[in-house]
Amino acid sequence: MTASQRRSAWPVVAHVVLFLLTTVILAGALWYLGAGLWQALAVAGAAVLLHVGAVTARRRPWEGYAIGALAMLVLVLTPLLGWSPVMLPSAVCFPLALWRLTGLVPVRSSVAALAVALLGIVLNELVTWARLPSGVSAWTHLVEGGLLMSVVGGVWLAALLVRRRHEARRRAESERLAAAVAEERAGIRRDLHDVIAHTVTVMVARIEAAAVTTADPATRRELGDIAETGRDAHQGLRAMLATVAPRADSRPGKVPISLDVLPDLVASAASPLHTVTFAEVGERRPLSLSAEVAVVRTVQEGVTNALRHLEPPVEVTVHLRWTPAEVVVEVRDDGGRAPRGGSGQGTGLMGIGERVSTAGGTLSIDDGDDGWVLRARLPTKEGA
Repeated sequence: MTASQRRSAWPVVAHVVLFLLTTVILAGALWYLGAGLWQALAVAGAAVLLHVGAVTARRRPWEGYAIGALAMLVLVLTPLLGWSPVMLPSAVCFPLALWRLTGLVPVRSSVAALAVALLGIVLNELVTWARLPSGVSAWTHLVEGGLLMSVVGGVWLAALLVRRRHEARRRAESERLAAAVAEERAGIRRDLHDVIAHTVTVMVARIEAAAVTTADPATRRELGDIAETGRDAHQGLRAMLATVAPRADSRPGKVPISLDVLPDLVASAASPLHTVTFAEVGERRPLSLSAEVAVVRTVQEGVTNALRHLEPPVEVTVHLRWTPAEVVVEVRDDGGRAPRGGSGQGTGLMGIGERVSTAGGTLSIDDGDDGWVLRARLPTKEGA
């Protein structure tokens, strides 16, 4: 028998054991208390209802609780000297129904169910006290009533605490899933920005270079219009990505990117008016996946920014310098002919900063006399 089968079997075993014990008690009541047959049948019927109510309460809490309350009322009103429903093992099913109801219905409704249970205890003790022979002290029934109220109240309070603990766990899980979704959306936004923005920028730069080198005025104007359309498309892309994932504080996603793409990435950005070169010094060292992604994205963002924000002709140099402890990524431009106005502020550098920081590195941006320098230092696996 598997663990799940054992868990589903034990409630059935518990109900069977309780009902067998109740049958034994009823047999003793017939013999010792002098109960009549109809009284025993009434108690037996109430015991059956108690078990039915406890089982029903698992799916339909109010119906199950009502059945259990009706059964307890039958037990209280059955006239039998020396009898109390507490003596019946099946009476345990009533607080069980209260437990299940408290865990499923609103708190205010469970308070009403608790009030019904407490009123039932008061009624039981009053009926028992009224049936006492003259001269018999009733203090034992007062103690019994107090104990029963404590037990019922404790069951209700424990069920409420368990319910709130489960709700807190569900909220925490929901928040964790929401954070994971937000993180994934932010990663998708960053990757879209890095990949598509770089591609569009390179296309616009090449079109602008073609417009400058062509001798036909009509072609030059047409190419200028195409370049302007490309810049508008890039601005629209940035606005769309900000709408898809506006949170700038989410961590970037991880994308399987290799350092081997860097030479082609740099070469694809070159044009007659954009000189982009790549150099790598030192022996490559193993990097973590996040550090490798950060290297590629840093180069991509640095080249993209130089081509987008500077009027051509522009010269950009990309250097990777390896040591056993770290790799230094440097993207340097010469400032171009002049800065291009109206480009606005994006989130690309912010995303790169988060990528580098996540990988355990540092990012710096320097504005020198000859242009901008984007420099990232990332630890190798040997230096981490």
